[in-house]
Amino acid sequence: MITIEELKKNGADVETGLSRCVGKEDLYLKLVNIGLGDTKFEELGTALKSDDLSHAFELCHALKGVIGNLAITPLFDALSNLTEKLRNREPADYAGMYSDIIAIRSKFREL
Repeated sequence: MITIEELKKNGADVETGLSRCVGKEDLYLKLVNIGLGDTKFEELGTALKSDDLSHAFELCHALKGVIGNLAITPLFDALSNLTEKLRNREPADYAGMYSDIIAIRSKFREL
């Protein structure tokens, strides 16, 4: 099971995340597990593969909010970058960016 210390070691801003949960570690860790398990991650991959950038933006923006509230900084930063590229419909390696997001997510899920 994921721990506060492992989250810290891997770049999460645990103090901020805990403050949003009124300092309740068990609640915070439960929410982290729920957030990292969100099926929107897979839906985002599907939307990107089908070139549905509008839907991909909505999914990515929603995930950014969840992960941002949990203060999982490395994943939040990657989602933020993709969100902005999608918002502006900038040419980008969306598949590569998505792969990076999934790799970061996997790293945290394995803690």
